[in-house]
Amino acid sequence: MPLPLSLSIISCNEEANLGRCLASAADLAEEIVLVDSGSKDRTREIAESYGARVVHQDWLGHRDQKNVALGLCTRPWVLALDCDEELSPELRASILEFFQSGEASRFDGGVCNRKVWFLGRWITHGDWYPDRKLRLFKREGARWAGSPEHDYIELSGPTVQLKGDLHHFSFPNMSRYVDKINGFADVFLERQKAEGKRWSLASNVFRPWWRFVRAYILRRGFLDGFPGFWIAVATSFFAFVRYSRKYEDEVGSQPPPRQ
Repeated sequence: MPLPLSLSIISCNEEANLGRCLASAADLAEEIVLVDSGSKDRTREIAESYGARVVHQDWLGHRDQKNVALGLCTRPWVLALDCDEELSPELRASILEFFQSGEASRFDGGVCNRKVWFLGRWITHGDWYPDRKLRLFKREGARWAGSPEHDYIELSGPTVQLKGDLHHFSFPNMSRYVDKINGFADVFLERQKAEGKRWSLASNVFRPWWRFVRAYILRRGFLDGFPGFWIAVATSFFAFVRYSRKYEDEVGSQPPPRQ
């Protein structure tokens, strides 16, 4: 029997991922709510084949788009997934046990570890693992909070750690990660400006260095082989770009002095 929960998803042109996501979780839920922001591929068709209620909403940003989907859910519990995620068999079994054992009456949510598939292997160290996510929660009182690019569920009640990993297929190749750098740097710059922060040479130099040391050495990214090294270097460069954008904003657009 389905569990007393809504499966909540947002999408746009996700035909390559959505089927895998829904196959791992659709039969657990009494309803599936998918908010789509204008897919031109088979996303809607795939969702409807699993019995999903598909609603169009122009793109509002990750956080606000997910709040629209959450607002359309009607069951007491919500399982929120991204299209490029799937429940591992162990996590799926843990969710079933959460309800069958009575833990749902004692906790308001379940936290899981998210594990990324990258460059032909699962990443199990460094900054990318364990990426703890609260994805199973009571609908009443819950909301998506955080910044537009880094959202999280705000929940006041107690949570429990679920067994198993949430599989994440976020970066099918290196290019996908590199493509995201400028977009996230733009959002970071706007947040820095809104908070009235000035460019700092110390931050621009130290933070990228710290990100590499933390990911590759302290969090043992070296155990993930070359992919672990690549991730540590790439996240360090990402930090360097983010903090450099504030310098560019302050001095890069100034006209040259007259001769």
